Amino acid sequence: MKRFINICAAALFVLALAGLAYASGDAGEHHELPWGNYLLRVVNFAIFVGIIWYLAGKKIAAFFSGRRNQIKKDLDDLEIRQNEAAKRLKDVEQSIANLDAERKALLDEARAQGEALKASIIEKAKKDAEQIKAQAKMSAENESKAAVEAVRAQMADLIVEAATKIVSEKLSAQDHERLVDEYLTKVVLN
Repeated sequence: MKRFINICAAALFVLALAGLAYASGDAGEHHELPWGNYLLRVVNFAIFVGIIWYLAGKKIAAFFSGRRNQIKKDLDDLEIRQNEAAKRLKDVEQSIANLDAERKALLDEARAQGEALKASIIEKAKKDAEQIKAQAKMSAENESKAAVEAVRAQMADLIVEAATKIVSEKLSAQDHERLVDEYLTKVVLN
């Protein structure tokens, strides 16, 4: 029923516009509207529209309702995508806001790791220095012992040489033979 009312209102509107257009034709002359011709044209137009509506009305209605449904679907899809985009924008803004905090946290962590690495390097260097000192001390002690032993050996050689010289000057050949015999006797008896 609503459709019929809409069609009648549209037809009356078209008739009124046609009458207005005809009446505004020649302003100085007054012509009578040829109502018979006009009515035939209106009927012809109505039949033409009726035939088109009868043959393709359902397809036209389906096209426009399908188009309406497609537009509604596109608007719903657009709203969903808009909500997703707003959510992604919010996430990006939050990550940007957190970026400074993350950067600061990373810098603090790197600084702490650097300090720990520095402390461990210093500690290792101290241990290595202590080891080097201990090795140098042992090396110096060993060298001094070796030097003392070398001096003692030299001194012993010099003393033996000096004693040999003294003994050979004071000892005669007879005394020498007597001492050799005594020592041989002691060695053999023991």
